[in-house]
Amino acid sequence: MRVFWYAWGVLALAMGALGVVLPILPTTPLVILAAFAFGKGSPRVAAALEAHHLFGPIIAEWRAHGAIAPRYKVVALAMMAAVLAISFLIGFSLPVIAIQAICIAGAATFILSRPNGAA
Repeated sequence: MRVFWYAWGVLALAMGALGVVLPILPTTPLVILAAFAFGKGSPRVAAALEAHHLFGPIIAEWRAHGAIAPRYKVVALAMMAAVLAISFLIGFSLPVIAIQAICIAGAATFILSRPNGAA
């Protein structure tokens, strides 16, 4: 099972890293998922991720309070809005845009419902 959790951690962290530059992937939830998976699959990698200067505070706030810092909320919401706008400008069909809008609304509702962290 350790290999399974380690693989999930690597996948989530890789997707989270891509999310730093691609607005379609949400970095914060993927980093939190990676920390969870590494905690079960590789405590050494989990400790390194938790000690990271950028990701460590995000993970600590989530674990302590289920919180997301306001600046990360703003970035997440802005990226979601950008993806929706780009989809519209590219000319995606209305059903595709509607599905995106529903998914984004759900994700935005979840993000906004979390307490504010300190980071």
